Amino acid sequence: MVCIVFDQIEFNRFILDNKVVGIFTEPITLKSGRQSYFYANWRSVVCDVWLSERLVGFVLDFCRDNIINVDTFYGVPEGATKLGILTQFHMAKATRDYKKGSHVLAMGRARPKEHGDPKDRFFVGAPKGNIAVIEDVTTTGDSLVKALEGLKESGFTVTAVISLTDRMVKRDDKKSVQQAIEGMGIPFHRMSDITDILPEICKNADKEVVEKIIEEFDQYGVKPLRLSR
Repeated sequence: MVCIVFDQIEFNRFILDNKVVGIFTEPITLKSGRQSYFYANWRSVVCDVWLSERLVGFVLDFCRDNIINVDTFYGVPEGATKLGILTQFHMAKATRDYKKGSHVLAMGRARPKEHGDPKDRFFVGAPKGNIAVIEDVTTTGDSLVKALEGLKESGFTVTAVISLTDRMVKRDDKKSVQQAIEGMGIPFHRMSDITDILPEICKNADKEVVEKIIEEFDQYGVKPLRLSR
């Protein structure tokens, strides 16, 4: 009998309750240069200690369910840095062999350090062993791919990528983020699919804005956005 510990419904409710996903009445320009009427942003959660601990619990449960064996959790700089550190800390403390030197607390630099010891150029504590890279939100995945390429060039082994929320849109090369990451030989795991979250939010949204979001998915989406009528 398989024991499921990660509750997808509860996690999606956590996202809704804390307004991680929402809608704009006017479009914003994303880092990718595209315009969008909806957002996914984990900032309000990772700025709160109690909520961050809850999020760490979800991540660890997700890893158990998906049999993701991890020695080091590594957050993509800078959006997922705090979550990577907190998850690593909680995971390490829960292990039987927790002691001095048993676990590394890794953190990547957004920009390489120009001076000092070469081993400190890219990291404040380099990862080791099986590395699970965490990203808070995946849109086109450019920052994620850059981080993965940097780890590979530095000789590290990434065994999994975990996205808290996948916006489920195609990149400019028409690939999904999942296809791009798995094309690098790395398993991709999403903890939430935004097309499962948006229908609930769209129920009380302005009809014109909802139509714009549907059009957005028709143009860029990995799959169409299905709303209950």
